[in-house]
Amino acid sequence: MGLGVGLVGLPNVGKSTTFNALTKAQNAEAQNYPFCTIEPNKAVVPVPDKRLEELAKIVNPNKIQYSTIDFVDIAGLVKGASKGEGLGNQFLSNIREVEVILHIVRCFEDGNITHVEDTIDPIRDIEIIETELIYADITQVEKKIERLKKQAKGSKEAATLLEIAQKLMEHLDQLQPVSTFELKDDDNFITLDKELRFLSNKEVIYGANVDEDALMEENDYVKSVKEYAKSKNSEVIMLCAKIEEELVGLDEDEAKEFLTDFGIEESGLEKIIHSAFDKLGLQSYFTAGVVEVRSWTITKGMKAPQAAAVIHNDFEKGFIKAEVISYEDFIACGGETKAKEAGKLRIEGKDYIVQDGDVMHFRFNV
Repeated sequence: MGLGVGLVGLPNVGKSTTFNALTKAQNAEAQNYPFCTIEPNKAVVPVPDKRLEELAKIVNPNKIQYSTIDFVDIAGLVKGASKGEGLGNQFLSNIREVEVILHIVRCFEDGNITHVEDTIDPIRDIEIIETELIYADITQVEKKIERLKKQAKGSKEAATLLEIAQKLMEHLDQLQPVSTFELKDDDNFITLDKELRFLSNKEVIYGANVDEDALMEENDYVKSVKEYAKSKNSEVIMLCAKIEEELVGLDEDEAKEFLTDFGIEESGLEKIIHSAFDKLGLQSYFTAGVVEVRSWTITKGMKAPQAAAVIHNDFEKGFIKAEVISYEDFIACGGETKAKEAGKLRIEGKDYIVQDGDVMHFRFNV
C-alpha cells in the first residue's frame, strides 16, 4: 500500500534540505532496512517502528522489513503558480498524486539565505501557497461546471453534480479551501473530489523548519504557525532540516545522544512519518518468522481477509482463518510457542477486525 507525502514550500524554506536528508539515508550503513530512490524527486522511506526490533530480538530473523512511505519533492511554488508561474504546472500535477501535504515553513533568521519575499513571515508564506491551491481548485471547478452544463440537459445525474459544483464554486470564490466546504459528506461532492482530487482538500502537516536554538526553546515564528494550524485543525511538527541531515550518518546510539542534547526523543522526520500514518488512518500488523520479521500496512478497520491480501491476493481468496497474538502478549511471553502455551494465541475468522500490532499467521487454501 503506497502512501504519498508531498513536500511543499516556497523557495529557500528548507524543503529540499529536508528531502535530501531522506534521500541520503539510503547510504547510512547503520540502517537495517531497505531504502531506495525510485526517481530523482521521490524517496521510499521506511516507517520507524521499534516494535519490529523487539520482535526480532525474540525471533532472530534473517532480516527486518519495515513498512514504507513515499516522499515526493514537489517543485517549488511561487505566487501565480496556479496560472503557470515558476514551476506551477509541475507543482500542481505532482501534488494531486499525493495524499498528504507536508508544508515546510521557514521559521528562522539567516542573512546568508535569501527569502523569496525578502522577509521572514511564516503565516504570509503559508497563505501564499494555500491561496494558490484554492485558485487551482477554482480553475478545475470552472472547467467542470462548463462540461456539466452541457451534460445536464440530458442527464439527471449531471444536473445533480452541477448543483453541488456550483455551490462549491461559491465557497471557493470566498477564498475558502475545499476542506471547509459544508457539503463534503454529500455523495456528489465525493464523486467530484475523486475525479478532480482537490488540492485544498488534502490533509496538511506543517513542518516548522527552525535553527538549532529554536529546538531548545520554540521561537515566536513557531508559536504563530502553531496558532494558525490550530485554527485549521492541523498539526505542526518542529524540525531542523540541517540537523536532520547530520543525523543520517550517525548510528542509533549516536543519533539518540545527539537528539538528547537538544531535549528531543524522536527526530522531526520520524514524527512526520508517524503523523502521516495517523492522518491517513493507517496501522501495521506483523508477521514474525526466521526468514523475516515484517510490518504490513493496512487501513484501520480492515478485516482479516483483506489484511491477508496485502501479502498476496490468494490469501484473501482462500482465507480459512488467522492465528493472532497481540504484540504485547508476544513480547511478554517471549515468542509464539510460549504465547500458545499461555493461551494467548487466538483463532479469528473472516469478520475479525485486525488491530494495530497484531502478530498474525494466515491459513488459506486455493
